[in-house]
Amino acid sequence: MEKKFNSRIKARIRKNRQALSKNIDNFFGWVKGAKLVELKECNPKEDPVRPELDNKFRTGFGRKIYGVEYQGEIHAVMCFAYTNKVPKSVEELEKLSTDAFLQTALRDQTGGQIAIAYTVWSKKKGGGKLIVKEVFKKIKKSNHLNRLVTLSPLTEMAKKFHERNGAKLLQINETTQNFEYKVF
Repeated sequence: MEKKFNSRIKARIRKNRQALSKNIDNFFGWVKGAKLVELKECNPKEDPVRPELDNKFRTGFGRKIYGVEYQGEIHAVMCFAYTNKVPKSVEELEKLSTDAFLQTALRDQTGGQIAIAYTVWSKKKGGGKLIVKEVFKKIKKSNHLNRLVTLSPLTEMAKKFHERNGAKLLQINETTQNFEYKVF
């Protein structure tokens, strides 16, 4: 009787392992078909980091919005500014990105040399990490960007997210912190 009971338990364990493995594949399967796209706008109310910034700011001089799209839906969003210096606040980010944009417009070039990620959020598990990875690839391919730096809030969550994704703390400011991802 004990052998019969043990073989039933083993069979149940094998079946549960298979089901769990299949569910994990389905859970992250969307990541394989996702792609990075430039967005004209986003819903600022969905942004847990900087909901006060409207689309006019996010798409102003030297600033862009990128999303991870899968089957026609956006699952993660990251907003960028292109500058030539590392900003310490959102106000400084606006000035530096506008300045870099105007400098390059006069010289017929493309944006600043530093990509500043100032907000990121995900609507689906794995989306935040994926968008960081995809943007990182895009920056590596660009011929004018040589740094990827964040303008993050002073929170433990931001610190853990960036360090877990390979960034190093660059500096702590009055209301923000900057992390840098190694590009080359």
